[in-house]
Formats: sequence, C-alpha cells, structure tokens
Amino acid sequence: MTSIPRISRRTLGGLGAAGALSALAACGRPEEDGGGGAADPAAPVAEGPATGSLTIWAMGAEGEALPELLTGFEEENPDVTLEVTPLPWDSAHDKFTSAIAAGTAPDVAQVGSTWMAEFVSLDALEPTPESIALDDFFPGAVEGVTVGDTAYGVPWYVETRLVYYRKDIAEAAGISEPPTDWEGLAAMAKALQGQPDGKWGIALQPGGDGSWQTVLPLCWSNGGDVVSEAGDEFTFETPQNEEALAYYQSYFTDGIADPAPAEGTTEQDFVSGAVPMFISGPWMMAAVEGVGGDGFADKYGVFVMPVKETSSSFLGGANIGVLQGSKNRDSAWKLVEYLSRPEVQIQWFEQVTDMPALQSAWEDEKVSSNEKFEAFHTQLETALAPPTIATWEQVAAKFDAQIEQVCKQDLAPADALEATQSEAQGIGTGA
Repeated sequence: MTSIPRISRRTLGGLGAAGALSALAACGRPEEDGGGGAADPAAPVAEGPATGSLTIWAMGAEGEALPELLTGFEEENPDVTLEVTPLPWDSAHDKFTSAIAAGTAPDVAQVGSTWMAEFVSLDALEPTPESIALDDFFPGAVEGVTVGDTAYGVPWYVETRLVYYRKDIAEAAGISEPPTDWEGLAAMAKALQGQPDGKWGIALQPGGDGSWQTVLPLCWSNGGDVVSEAGDEFTFETPQNEEALAYYQSYFTDGIADPAPAEGTTEQDFVSGAVPMFISGPWMMAAVEGVGGDGFADKYGVFVMPVKETSSSFLGGANIGVLQGSKNRDSAWKLVEYLSRPEVQIQWFEQVTDMPALQSAWEDEKVSSNEKFEAFHTQLETALAPPTIATWEQVAAKFDAQIEQVCKQDLAPADALEATQSEAQGIGTGA
C-alpha cells in the first residue's frame, strides 16, 4: 500500500512543492495508519490489459464528460466494458453512503475531497497499490488522499482559490501591482470601493455553508490550524486562529464587504464594477468572461492569497479511488492508473478545464500558456487540503455557523472559536 508520512502543514508551505516531495520520498512507509490500527496491505495489480466490466460513478460535469475521456482506455483495453453513472453533487454523498452500507458500491468512484476520511472509516476505499506512484502530484493533493499514513486512491484534479480583481479599476485608483500581505489586501479593497461604480470593495461570504473554505486558509497563513498533526484533537482556540478570524471580520465591521449579499450576483457585480474583487476558483474565469463579453479577459487579473506567515489557500478538487469489494479490482486500478497519466490529465483539462493534479502536466503549453492559470499553479504549490478526519463535514458546518455570527452579529472571534471547539469536541474526530 502507499503510505505517506504526515508532514506539517506549515512545513509543506515552507518547503514548496519540490522540497515537500523530496521530504515525502526520503521517508519510509510506516505500517500503521493514523487511527492506531494496521491498514490492510494493498495487493499488487496483475499485469496485462484490463478486462471484464467496470462500474464508475462520477459527479456533475465530470460525470457527464467522463465517457468521452475513457474512449482511449477502451481502445487500449478492448476486452473491458465501462458503465459510467453521472450523479448530481447535491445527492451524491447520500447515494454513496447508502451503496456502501448495502454492498452495492461501484468499482471506481470520484470522491469529494472532504469525504475521504469518512469513506475510509467506513472501510469503503482500497489503499493505493505501490505500483501507482504519488510523487508527481501536488503535495497538498497527496495529503488530501492520505488518512493516517496511508493513501487511498489518487488525486484526480485540483483547484484552489485566488483573489480576482479588476485591473482597470485598480489602475484608476493608482494601484499598478496587486498586494502581497493582509494589510495590503484590505487597503486595496477599500481603495477600489471608492471608485465611481464601487458599492463594496470585495465580495466575501459572511458565514453560512462553505465559508470555512475562505477563513481556514487565513488561519493556515497565520500559522494556525484546526486539527492537530496527529488528527486526534481539535485546535480551534489559538491566538493565530483568533487573529485570522478577526481579520476576516474586519472586512464587515469596516464596511468593505457586504454582510448580506444577494445570491448569484458575483459575476454581474464584478463586471459592472459594483464589487471589483472576490475570492474564488478557476471556474469563475469562464463565468465572468461569459458575462463581460469580448475583451473582458483583459480587464481583470488574479493573484495569490496574501501572505501573513505564508500564502495559503484552500485546495479542493476531487479524487478517484477503488471501492473495497470490487469484483474487478485489478482492472479498476488500471483505470485509475490511466487517469493518472500526464497526457490523459492534459486531455481532461482540454475537455472540461479541470486543473491537472500532476505537476508534470502543467509543463504542457496547453495548460501553462494562460497567465491566469499560471497564478493558480503558483498557489497550488502551497495550497492545503481540508482536514482528513471522518467527521469534518459535521464540524465544518458548526464552524460555518459561528463565522456567520462573527460577520453578521459582531460576535467576538474568541467566543466563536471557543464555541466551535466545544461543538467539535462533542462531535469527535471519528478516530
């Protein structure tokens, strides 16, 4: 099985991609997983082409587009039959857990990045075989498939979040270069808010579902975290996290961000200049350019998250793994290996614009030629995955609720973190 020594989040940020990968490669393969028990060893994958039938579940646009990508796998393996089932994201988690409980899970599945530890706790995923190397994937993506010290599946595609800004409006405000630190980001948002069409300086989520994905990277950037390195206790209540949450709160208390934004207006407000900055992922490039029309791509730019101790951002995307109990597991792992080839990841990028999880794929001109994508590439080197604990979805919901109190009710960050810590301890880590 592929076992990965756990490396500090701060260490990953400080080493960068190459250094972190060297550290991973230099360490051995511990036999014990982080839960204190031995993970079942992954059997070798038989040589030869894939045969038989495979069922694959994938979500959203990826599920719809996957059959086209897999035509190459079918050509290489003419005796294999593939059945791809697309699932809506909003119902996929429940469908998976029901199928796992009933023993009717697919052979291969796309797995949401925050589901990994939960699925491992359900004994649903196979450890990654030794024959599938992980050393070319982004370090944060490898951490995202690692539970305890064992990797389950592989990263499939990645995404991270950057700051989008209107370059033309910034230039009109006398700003020619994007900021590099927390103070500079707040100052820029305030300056752009003062332009003729600016109602707010930056769009930020005032709590609610998923707001932790913006707040937690600020904690990481400040040297904080919310789960211990061992993954067995919560660490919400720290000075670093309090400072990070207070910084986020300041955008609302200082009137720079809207505490009650309308839903679904980010693209329109960005194009009109009403809100000339926001933080989001690569999918928003096509969204804002679709609203802005011809030439709008030249009016905006993106830049990496500003530095406190480090520049950290959320690493999302999805993984691909083989389900325990697959009756055709050798062929299933051959499919996972196929999807992990650089040329296939480049093909997938061209097909659906999902960012490759393999670092070598970014050397291809099809990926690297876009200046904005290169900024995402830079951020991916220090982006971090969510905590790989089985209960993270439940804990994150509690954190979101407290963030909303901070942004809308002016709750003291220290009180919000104390409440989150207490609620998280009541839920437990699932270890």
